[in-house]
Amino acid sequence: MLLQFRVMKLTEPQKKHLRGIGHHLNPVIIVGDAGISDALLKEFNSTIDHHELIKVKVRAGDRGQRNTLIDDLCARGSAELVTRIGNVALLYRRNNEKPKVKLPQA
Repeated sequence: MLLQFRVMKLTEPQKKHLRGIGHHLNPVIIVGDAGISDALLKEFNSTIDHHELIKVKVRAGDRGQRNTLIDDLCARGSAELVTRIGNVALLYRRNNEKPKVKLPQA
């Protein structure tokens, strides 16, 4: 079953708000050497559906590979990259059925 989500473009004030919320979060998804498998993508979708805002840790050899994996996860998971610091990315995807994070107006 393929789920489709509309990726929303976050404004800078919205990203700032999400960074404040996400500062205290721990990574809940870890992308290892195997990359983004179907099982990892399924777990990512389940987790981001439940939390809306999550941290993902990427264990990759170099910056370019890490950035590619994060961009691929965002594209395949219909998520928005809020910020990326080192090997940790903060990702957001709104749950339209049960929103948990209240964003400031655009």
